[in-house]
Amino acid sequence: MSVTAVPKAPARSMDADRVFGTFMVAATGLLLVVFVLVPLWAILKNSFITPEGIGLANFVRYFTDARFIGIVGNTFEVGLSVTATTLVLAYGFAYAMQRSCMPLKPVLRIVALLPVFSPSLVQALGLQFLLGRNGFINRTFGTDIDIYGFWGIYFADVVYAFPHAFLILSTALAVADARMYESAESLGAGPWRIFRTVTLPGTRYGLASAGFVVFTIVITDFGNPVVIGGNYSVLAVEIYNQVSGQANFAMGAVIGVVLLLPAALAVMGEKWIARRQFASLTSQSVPLVPKPQRGRDLAWFAYSLVVAAGILSLVAIVVYASFVRLWPYNLTLTLRHYEFDVQNGIAPLWTSIYVAIVTALLSVVFVTGAAYANHAFPNRASRFVYFLAILPAAVPGMVLGLGYILAFNTPGQPVYLIYDTILIIAVCNLYHYHAQGFLLATTNIKQISSTFDEASSTLGATKATTVRRIILPMIWPTVLGVGVFFFMRAMVTLSAVIFLITPSTQLAAVSVLYLDDRGALNQAAAFAVCIMATVVAFLLVAQLILRLAGVRGVSLVR
Repeated sequence: MSVTAVPKAPARSMDADRVFGTFMVAATGLLLVVFVLVPLWAILKNSFITPEGIGLANFVRYFTDARFIGIVGNTFEVGLSVTATTLVLAYGFAYAMQRSCMPLKPVLRIVALLPVFSPSLVQALGLQFLLGRNGFINRTFGTDIDIYGFWGIYFADVVYAFPHAFLILSTALAVADARMYESAESLGAGPWRIFRTVTLPGTRYGLASAGFVVFTIVITDFGNPVVIGGNYSVLAVEIYNQVSGQANFAMGAVIGVVLLLPAALAVMGEKWIARRQFASLTSQSVPLVPKPQRGRDLAWFAYSLVVAAGILSLVAIVVYASFVRLWPYNLTLTLRHYEFDVQNGIAPLWTSIYVAIVTALLSVVFVTGAAYANHAFPNRASRFVYFLAILPAAVPGMVLGLGYILAFNTPGQPVYLIYDTILIIAVCNLYHYHAQGFLLATTNIKQISSTFDEASSTLGATKATTVRRIILPMIWPTVLGVGVFFFMRAMVTLSAVIFLITPSTQLAAVSVLYLDDRGALNQAAAFAVCIMATVVAFLLVAQLILRLAGVRGVSLVR
């Protein structure tokens, strides 16, 4: 009897793969526990700490305070009203883009996405220039419009949330089965009935998803309410006032928990809706292609122009104000505000760029690594890692930032070594937006067939070698997209980092807030323009890299 020797290489490869997989899952899970769970636990724990010990006294005290109840009511009033308005406006705009043959679609789409490229407070700053006490409209027409308060927050947040709703609804309206529309027309249904019975039901999941996303964005927004809210306070502003103004961390923790609950419910609702969504197209479907109709196309074009003009006016007035000598008294054009002769000069802009670059690099390594570990090594531990990876979607940025103060601002612990540095700000940005980047990378990795892994393993290669030589070369455009996404978010974010900055790590978005607060509106506008220009320039460079590499169809704005 002859005995065939068993090759040793596959066994060694299997052992190496087991070690590699264990390390990837464990490292990813450890980082998520430290930088997501620990800060959230710190928030929860501090909300129950009272001078008398552990208990519910903080919640009882604040929820029996009429002022606090009013602030909670204000927050939901703004959240619900802005969500309803934004969904209507964005649905119409997305419908015009996907279901009409109107001209200038690429230009109008870019205009609709402008708020993504700027901090949220830019919309409030634009409203100040247009409708403030010394705004363009009040001075030109002699009106006495008071934009500060509910209406200021309302209009600013509608513009701020609009592109997020538009992107979701545009995707929902992009696909449809033409056979259903042909059947409805053959049965004598008119345009309005077809919309009610075919189009609207087909996009209800996208509509619900957009609603949850917008509501979460609005109730956790800090920039617009703090600039233009006046005496109309909301929870995001109150948590800032209590922690930064009065060092009342107990109150901050209570508000953090209050903000966390509706945001978490909204995210869970969005995920539940997404799981119930069915495919709009099957193998037998006929894709719907809009046909030119002069009257309809002109009507939607007019509507889109009005919406785009509203968005563009807020951005354009900020850009214009950055070039005038003294708004609104001396409108002579000048570049003096770009000399940045203010405290810290241009340093905050460079700090923002450094932080954004570090955030992008960290995201490429850790977010992509987390996505691959979760996909390639499925087990109980990786399922827990998946939960932690998407958990930040339900955590408002300001709550996470406060959690970092409560959890890490203690000498003697390892994370304290990076406290008060740009690295802690970059890490906060990374885990604030971790869920979006993780889902983006996971979606792309799942599209890669398992046959590549099997063939590589058959040839004796380890998982690490497969990742380096096969997986990464195939997904690098998505990895670049993840890095660009985090760079953009890190440049414009405000709420997540407002508690973590120091005089030596001040960021450009925070400088806009401080300059506006002290009345230096022209300098604030100049900083805002520089932020927007930096984001757009980075996008263009990344898009150029993709084009030079022959990559098409990868969207860098999500």
